[in-house]
Amino acid sequence: MAEPLIVLRGLWREFPSGDGTIAALRDIDLTIEAGEMVAIVGASGSGKSTLMNILGCLDRPTAGSYRVRGRETAALEPDELAALRREHFGFIFQRYHLLGELTALGNVEIPAVYAGYRVGERHTRAAALLGRLGMADRIGHRPGQLSGGQQQRVSIARALMNGADVVLADEPTGALDRHSGEEVLRILAELQAEGRTVIIVTHDMAVASRAQRIIEISDGAIVSDSRTPAEGTAAAAPRLRAQGAPMRPWRAFLNRLREAFRMALLAMNAHRLRTVLTMLGIIIGIASVVCMVALGQGTQQRVLAEISNLGTNTLEVFAGKDFGDVRSAKVTTLVVADADQLARQPYVAGVTPTVSTSSTVRYGARESTALVNGVGAQYFTVRGTKLLRGRLFDPDGARSLSQDVVIDEETARTMFPDPGEDPIGQILLVGKVPCRVVGVVETQQGGFGGSQNLSLYLPYTTVQARFMGNTSLRSITVRVADDVSTDLAEAAVTRFLTQRHGSKDFFILNTDDIRRTISGATQLLSLLIAGIAVISLMVGGIGVMNIMLVSVSERVSEIGVRMAVGARQGDILQQFLIEAVLVCLIGGVLGIGLALGLGALVSAVVPIIGLIYSPASIVAAFLCSSLIGVVFGYWPARNASRLDPVVALARD
Repeated sequence: MAEPLIVLRGLWREFPSGDGTIAALRDIDLTIEAGEMVAIVGASGSGKSTLMNILGCLDRPTAGSYRVRGRETAALEPDELAALRREHFGFIFQRYHLLGELTALGNVEIPAVYAGYRVGERHTRAAALLGRLGMADRIGHRPGQLSGGQQQRVSIARALMNGADVVLADEPTGALDRHSGEEVLRILAELQAEGRTVIIVTHDMAVASRAQRIIEISDGAIVSDSRTPAEGTAAAAPRLRAQGAPMRPWRAFLNRLREAFRMALLAMNAHRLRTVLTMLGIIIGIASVVCMVALGQGTQQRVLAEISNLGTNTLEVFAGKDFGDVRSAKVTTLVVADADQLARQPYVAGVTPTVSTSSTVRYGARESTALVNGVGAQYFTVRGTKLLRGRLFDPDGARSLSQDVVIDEETARTMFPDPGEDPIGQILLVGKVPCRVVGVVETQQGGFGGSQNLSLYLPYTTVQARFMGNTSLRSITVRVADDVSTDLAEAAVTRFLTQRHGSKDFFILNTDDIRRTISGATQLLSLLIAGIAVISLMVGGIGVMNIMLVSVSERVSEIGVRMAVGARQGDILQQFLIEAVLVCLIGGVLGIGLALGLGALVSAVVPIIGLIYSPASIVAAFLCSSLIGVVFGYWPARNASRLDPVVALARD
């Protein structure tokens, strides 16, 4: 003998009530055969809806046994119960429970999405079911555009989408007028005639009389179980089944993922203001992070460029113990021979002796104070000084005590202010020494080796003999070879000069130390600013979580419907998580766009402030927005996926 379709034995369902419990169902014993049309009747509060929820695997009994085709439901996991609802049950709700964002066709297709049927197959089947129920001309209408009877027909089509064996109808005519109610009952009778099992829950005896079997419940217990004159089950007639076979698991997963993505977009579009406000925190946070990082990098690059103007990869050797040494002027051991010997060392790319003094420079009626720098021919190469016009003096200039002078552009502007006046070839009176201008170089930034005064460059021998009257040097500038560490070169120079002088009567300024120090300071400042921006990003993430929690509470009914038609916990988790990630991703893209726009605006208004955007920071910001969506969206999505279907459906 075949196993009965549905078997309940000693079934109880109790609910907490104060300090105790209240029994909604008491010791229910019930068997329903395949193909029956059963009506469950009773007054409000009798337990008939609770029984229907347990029959449809929306709720679990407190005690007793419920078996479907021989399977004990108490032993099934939530996703296994979802599979039962998806493959064997179809629900027709009194309040229809259609999703407002979807068309009639989209609502009918939902069970097939979770069952893993192909897009074309489910479109064709949903359209056929709607056409069979007289809804062919309403396929593209949303629930708000349909009458109550039309919405109930859509609900019936959805119940049949996966070829359900059991149709559960909860007060199917309760919200309909008499004509629409008759149409629904006629459709249910046709479904039973096709061989489906139809279970109707109603308080209306006129509706119950249409069934073959009437079960009456009172105070949670079955008080009668009678059959109408048309006793027996209907013969199983041919019926419309879901066409084709489900897709492979990975394709079905991708199909559900695509559906979840589409539903997330529909939900975001349906609540545009809430979505924009949710994104706002992410947009501001991402824009802040990108702008602050770009500002930090721009500031760092600018500072390093300024340092480069002081001479990069160089060591400056000064006489004396350190800056401020009162005896430094009396130290005369730093001489040209030291520079000549250093130039022969393998780690040195170039060396120039330097001396300096202050003097008055005159040209015609113009007069100004200038810093007179005595340098070697390699000075301009060592310091990376850019020649603007004319030429530089050569090594013969030092040997011949040449009076050729190279001036900086500031000196050229001061002494030769007329636009048409070319300084090249002109004679300047430096102190009492006439000097011919042979070249103009870019003004060196103030700092070591530079000055805020006008700067003139003469061969160091000329300055020693004609201006200072001694052969000692102010400093020696050493350019370190590109493949040698400046720290190692500094140690080598220290050892070399200490051996030559017999004591350490000099100190060395390593420009790379300045670079590292300032670079570290700017990086620390950038991290501090970026940290503040990250805090704003975290605030935006918390905002996303709060809004998603609100979204879950607002859409509990939708979650219940999806679970009733067979959605797995993972499907619900996936949908809400995708929505959170989409909000953050779109917010991240808009935030990056805002940051780039602000950078362009700031650069146009305040050119001195340079923002340097690195692809790494933009990619990091984009990944950060995705991570925020996953981290802050997971908890609300998890809460949604763990809702009890019957509780979710009850909250409308």
